[in-house]
Amino acid sequence: MRLNADFGRRAVVLPGDYEWKPSPVPGVERMMLDRIGEEVARATSLVRYAPDSEFPAHEHGGGEEILVLEGEFADEHGTYPAGTYIRNPIGSSHSPRVGARGCVIFVKLHQHSDSERERAVIDTRRRQWEPGPEPGLELMPLHELDGERVVLVRCAPDREFQDRAFAGGEEILVLEGALYDDHCAYPAGSWIRNPPMEAHPFFTRETGAVIYRKTGHLGDLAGRE
Repeated sequence: MRLNADFGRRAVVLPGDYEWKPSPVPGVERMMLDRIGEEVARATSLVRYAPDSEFPAHEHGGGEEILVLEGEFADEHGTYPAGTYIRNPIGSSHSPRVGARGCVIFVKLHQHSDSERERAVIDTRRRQWEPGPEPGLELMPLHELDGERVVLVRCAPDREFQDRAFAGGEEILVLEGALYDDHCAYPAGSWIRNPPMEAHPFFTRETGAVIYRKTGHLGDLAGRE
Protein backbone atom coordinates (compact mmCIF):
# COMPACT_ATOMS: atom_id res chain seq x y z
CA MET A 1 0.00 0.00 0.00
CA ARG A 2 1.15 3.51 -0.80
CA LEU A 3 -0.85 6.37 0.72
CA ASN A 4 0.37 9.99 0.65
CA ALA A 5 3.72 8.41 -0.19
CA ASP A 6 5.21 11.33 -2.16
CA PHE A 7 6.99 13.24 0.58
CA GLY A 8 7.89 16.01 -1.84
CA ARG A 9 4.23 17.08 -2.02
CA ARG A 10 1.94 18.67 0.55
CA ALA A 11 -0.65 16.34 2.10
CA VAL A 12 -3.72 17.36 4.12
CA VAL A 13 -6.37 15.21 5.82
CA LEU A 14 -9.34 16.96 7.48
CA PRO A 15 -11.70 15.33 9.99
CA GLY A 16 -14.42 15.21 7.33
CA ASP A 17 -12.08 13.03 5.24
CA TYR A 18 -11.76 10.31 7.87
CA GLU A 19 -12.46 6.75 6.77
CA TRP A 20 -11.92 4.37 9.67
CA LYS A 21 -10.84 0.91 8.54
CA PRO A 22 -10.84 -2.25 10.64
CA SER A 23 -7.43 -3.60 11.60
CA PRO A 24 -6.79 -7.36 11.65
CA VAL A 25 -7.79 -7.27 15.35
CA PRO A 26 -11.49 -6.86 16.33
CA GLY A 27 -12.19 -3.64 18.20
CA VAL A 28 -9.21 -1.77 16.72
CA GLU A 29 -9.73 0.60 13.78
CA ARG A 30 -7.28 2.78 11.85
CA MET A 31 -7.50 6.04 9.97
CA MET A 32 -4.41 5.94 7.78
CA LEU A 33 -2.69 9.28 7.08
CA ASP A 34 0.39 8.11 5.21
CA ARG A 35 1.70 4.62 4.60
CA ILE A 36 4.30 2.66 2.66
CA GLY A 37 3.80 -1.07 3.15
CA GLU A 38 1.16 -3.51 4.27
CA GLU A 39 0.80 -4.70 7.89
CA VAL A 40 4.50 -4.00 8.44
CA ALA A 41 4.82 -0.44 7.15
CA ARG A 42 6.28 2.99 7.51
CA ALA A 43 3.02 4.50 8.67
CA THR A 44 1.32 7.48 10.28
CA SER A 45 -2.18 6.76 11.56
CA LEU A 46 -4.92 7.51 14.01
CA VAL A 47 -5.86 4.31 15.84
CA ARG A 48 -9.16 3.88 17.67
CA TYR A 49 -9.48 1.19 20.36
CA ALA A 50 -12.96 0.13 21.47
CA PRO A 51 -13.50 -0.23 25.24
CA ASP A 52 -11.89 -3.37 26.71
CA SER A 53 -9.97 -4.17 23.50
CA GLU A 54 -6.46 -5.56 23.11
CA PHE A 55 -3.78 -5.81 20.44
CA PRO A 56 -1.42 -8.81 20.28
CA ALA A 57 2.16 -8.54 21.47
CA HIS A 58 4.40 -7.11 18.75
CA GLU A 59 7.93 -5.81 18.29
CA HIS A 60 8.73 -2.30 17.00
CA GLY A 61 11.12 -3.08 14.16
CA GLY A 62 11.45 0.59 13.25
CA GLY A 63 10.34 2.19 16.49
CA GLU A 64 6.97 3.59 17.53
CA GLU A 65 5.82 7.10 18.49
CA ILE A 66 2.45 7.60 20.20
CA LEU A 67 0.43 10.59 21.37
CA VAL A 68 -2.70 9.63 23.31
CA LEU A 69 -5.53 11.87 22.09
CA GLU A 70 -8.62 10.52 23.87
CA GLY A 71 -9.40 8.05 26.62
CA GLU A 72 -6.67 5.93 28.19
CA PHE A 73 -4.11 3.70 26.47
CA ALA A 74 -2.31 0.94 28.38
CA ASP A 75 0.15 -1.94 28.06
CA GLU A 76 2.15 -4.14 30.42
CA HIS A 77 4.43 -1.19 31.17
CA GLY A 78 1.79 1.25 32.38
CA THR A 79 -1.39 3.25 31.83
CA TYR A 80 -1.34 6.41 29.72
CA PRO A 81 -4.17 8.96 29.84
CA ALA A 82 -4.90 11.51 27.11
CA GLY A 83 -1.96 13.86 26.73
CA THR A 84 0.72 11.18 27.19
CA TYR A 85 3.56 11.11 24.66
CA ILE A 86 5.43 7.80 24.23
CA ARG A 87 8.50 6.79 22.22
CA ASN A 88 9.24 3.05 21.99
CA PRO A 89 12.69 2.47 20.46
CA ILE A 90 13.64 0.02 17.72
CA GLY A 91 13.51 -3.55 19.03
CA SER A 92 11.13 -2.81 21.93
CA SER A 93 7.83 -4.67 22.25
CA HIS A 94 4.53 -4.50 24.10
CA SER A 95 0.97 -5.83 24.31
CA PRO A 96 -1.53 -2.92 24.16
CA ARG A 97 -4.71 -3.28 26.15
CA VAL A 98 -7.40 -0.71 26.73
CA GLY A 99 -9.92 -0.45 29.55
CA ALA A 100 -13.54 0.61 29.75
CA ARG A 101 -12.92 4.11 28.37
CA GLY A 102 -11.38 3.04 25.06
CA CYS A 103 -8.93 5.44 23.42
CA VAL A 104 -7.75 7.19 20.27
CA ILE A 105 -4.02 7.50 19.64
CA PHE A 106 -1.81 9.15 17.01
CA VAL A 107 0.85 6.64 15.96
CA LYS A 108 3.98 6.79 13.81
CA LEU A 109 5.72 3.50 12.96
CA HIS A 110 9.12 2.69 11.44
CA GLN A 111 10.31 6.29 11.63
CA HIS A 112 12.88 6.18 14.46
CA SER A 113 16.56 6.94 14.12
CA ASP A 114 18.97 4.08 14.80
CA SER A 115 20.59 6.43 17.32
CA GLU A 116 17.55 6.37 19.60
CA ARG A 117 17.97 3.76 22.33
CA GLU A 118 15.86 4.83 25.30
CA ARG A 119 12.13 4.57 25.85
CA ALA A 120 10.46 7.88 26.75
CA VAL A 121 7.10 8.62 28.38
CA ILE A 122 6.02 12.26 28.91
CA ASP A 123 2.85 13.45 30.60
CA THR A 124 2.27 16.69 28.70
CA ARG A 125 -0.44 17.73 31.19
CA ARG A 126 2.27 18.25 33.82
CA ARG A 127 5.03 19.76 31.68
CA GLN A 128 5.58 23.52 31.57
CA TRP A 129 5.18 25.62 28.43
CA GLU A 130 8.14 27.70 27.26
CA PRO A 131 8.14 31.02 25.37
CA GLY A 132 8.02 30.54 21.61
CA PRO A 133 9.92 32.29 18.81
CA GLU A 134 7.33 35.06 18.45
CA PRO A 135 4.61 36.65 20.60
CA GLY A 136 1.52 34.47 20.97
CA LEU A 137 3.37 31.16 20.66
CA GLU A 138 4.36 28.80 23.48
CA LEU A 139 6.32 25.57 23.03
CA MET A 140 6.55 22.25 24.85
CA PRO A 141 9.58 20.30 23.55
CA LEU A 142 9.06 16.52 23.50
CA HIS A 143 11.93 15.07 21.43
CA GLU A 144 15.03 16.15 19.52
CA LEU A 145 17.61 13.88 17.85
CA ASP A 146 19.52 13.74 14.56
CA GLY A 147 17.84 16.88 13.21
CA GLU A 148 14.31 15.73 14.05
CA ARG A 149 12.32 17.79 16.54
CA VAL A 150 8.88 17.21 18.09
CA VAL A 151 7.08 19.95 20.04
CA LEU A 152 3.60 20.91 21.09
CA VAL A 153 2.79 24.49 20.12
CA ARG A 154 0.13 26.62 21.82
CA CYS A 155 -1.08 29.44 19.56
CA ALA A 156 -2.90 32.40 21.12
CA PRO A 157 -6.30 33.47 19.72
CA ASP A 158 -6.63 36.03 16.94
CA ARG A 159 -2.98 36.08 15.86
CA GLU A 160 -1.05 35.80 12.60
CA PHE A 161 2.12 33.72 12.52
CA GLN A 162 4.96 33.38 10.03
CA ASP A 163 5.60 29.68 9.47
CA ARG A 164 9.22 28.76 8.74
CA ALA A 165 10.34 26.76 5.73
CA PHE A 166 12.04 23.72 7.28
CA ALA A 167 14.81 22.00 5.32
CA GLY A 168 13.58 18.65 6.64
CA GLY A 169 9.87 19.29 6.18
CA GLU A 170 7.06 19.76 8.69
CA GLU A 171 4.16 17.70 9.99
CA ILE A 172 1.25 19.06 12.06
CA LEU A 173 -1.68 17.50 13.89
CA VAL A 174 -4.20 20.02 15.23
CA LEU A 175 -5.08 18.95 18.78
CA GLU A 176 -7.32 21.79 19.99
CA GLY A 177 -9.00 24.82 18.42
CA ALA A 178 -8.30 25.52 14.76
CA LEU A 179 -5.61 26.83 12.42
CA TYR A 180 -6.27 28.81 9.25
CA ASP A 181 -4.27 29.77 6.18
CA ASP A 182 -5.03 31.09 2.70
CA HIS A 183 -6.11 27.63 1.59
CA CYS A 184 -8.29 26.18 4.31
CA ALA A 185 -9.52 25.98 7.89
CA TYR A 186 -7.94 23.17 9.89
CA PRO A 187 -10.07 22.18 12.92
CA ALA A 188 -8.96 19.80 15.66
CA GLY A 189 -8.09 16.45 14.10
CA SER A 190 -6.60 17.95 10.92
CA TRP A 191 -3.28 16.51 9.73
CA ILE A 192 -0.92 18.52 7.53
CA ARG A 193 2.42 17.47 6.03
CA ASN A 194 4.50 20.17 4.33
CA PRO A 195 7.50 19.10 2.22
CA PRO A 196 11.00 20.51 2.74
CA MET A 197 11.39 24.26 2.24
CA GLU A 198 7.65 24.93 1.87
CA ALA A 199 6.17 27.49 4.28
CA HIS A 200 2.51 28.29 4.92
CA PRO A 201 1.89 31.33 7.15
CA PHE A 202 -1.12 30.66 9.36
CA PHE A 203 -3.45 32.45 11.73
CA THR A 204 -5.90 31.71 14.53
CA ARG A 205 -9.32 33.02 15.43
CA GLU A 206 -11.15 33.18 18.74
CA THR A 207 -10.36 29.61 19.87
CA GLY A 208 -6.59 29.72 19.34
CA ALA A 209 -5.00 26.32 18.76
CA VAL A 210 -2.75 23.64 20.18
CA ILE A 211 -0.79 21.56 17.67
CA TYR A 212 1.66 18.69 17.53
CA ARG A 213 4.52 19.65 15.22
CA LYS A 214 7.37 17.48 13.93
CA THR A 215 10.15 18.95 11.78
CA GLY A 216 13.38 17.75 10.20
CA HIS A 217 12.26 14.20 9.37
CA LEU A 218 11.29 14.35 5.68
CA GLY A 219 14.40 15.63 3.91
CA ASP A 220 15.74 12.21 2.86
CA LEU A 221 12.29 11.10 1.69
CA ALA A 222 11.26 14.07 -0.46
CA GLY A 223 11.09 13.23 -4.13
CA ARG A 224 10.67 9.48 -3.59
CA GLU A 225 7.48 7.86 -4.86
